[in-house]
Amino acid sequence: MNGKLNVSSSPHIRDKVTTSNIMLMVVIALLPATFFGIYNFRHENAWLLVVVTTGAAVLTEYIYEKLMKKPITVKDFSAVVTGLLLALNLPPTLPLWMGALGSVFAILVVKQLFGGLGQNFMNPALGARCFLLISFTGRMTYFVYDGVTGPTPLAELKAGEAVNSMNMLVGNIRGTIGETSVLAIMLGAMFLLLMGIIDRRIPGTYIVTFVIFIILFGGHGFDPQYITAHLCGGGLMLGAWFMATDYVTSPITKGGQIVYGICLGVLTGLFRLFGGSAEGVSYAIIISNLLVPLIEKVTLPKPFGKGGEK
Repeated sequence: MNGKLNVSSSPHIRDKVTTSNIMLMVVIALLPATFFGIYNFRHENAWLLVVVTTGAAVLTEYIYEKLMKKPITVKDFSAVVTGLLLALNLPPTLPLWMGALGSVFAILVVKQLFGGLGQNFMNPALGARCFLLISFTGRMTYFVYDGVTGPTPLAELKAGEAVNSMNMLVGNIRGTIGETSVLAIMLGAMFLLLMGIIDRRIPGTYIVTFVIFIILFGGHGFDPQYITAHLCGGGLMLGAWFMATDYVTSPITKGGQIVYGICLGVLTGLFRLFGGSAEGVSYAIIISNLLVPLIEKVTLPKPFGKGGEK
């Protein structure tokens, strides 16, 4: 054998954990926020939107794979996670057909047309949320709590009004179905951390960077009340722990995850403080998703061997 071989390490890691196991864990972790949202918006029948959106996601994946003669993958729970996450990012009063349309967009356009699970370039649920936000702005920004419509606490905060941080922590506020209760979200996040499904690196860097940004540019300095309100308001916690940590659309390198978290925090701060909308988590995550290939290219360690470090 005369040819020279390049020796490098290979990813020969074996584990009993499967995609379906991971996705099922995520579904379980989302249940506290889901059940609280259903109870919190029971007068708006939020449970119907959750069922329709999740069911439409699973059905879309099944029909597409059946028509394309591809292996049926609905049993891996990835479509369930996408549909459920999308539902939690929608206002409870959104018409059911809009929720179903969002699920079709998430699965068909963002996921399947780019190759299916593992090939999507952005988080499908957030891609669908932004699609609905652009297409149906009025309905996507119409919020109600206990029968009373009005702005979200985050919008009130942006307008310079006083907000109740305790209500924001518990979840007795207007907002999307799954973003209102920080306690419920953190309960699910702790479960994922304990099960080893996610790491603290991305959400931790994201949150710390965002806090530093609003301290520097928020105009309130180090004001615990103002910082707490920003952390508990909107979709920051839901996005940081459940969507920014998506395996497919986040960096695999440790250094890349730090850079990714910094990008998320800076972009969210820019959108919230200087943008026209009070929220900015969805756009921050999607833009950061698009930067992941570049982040990984810069932070990927050089292998030993040809072209690598000696």
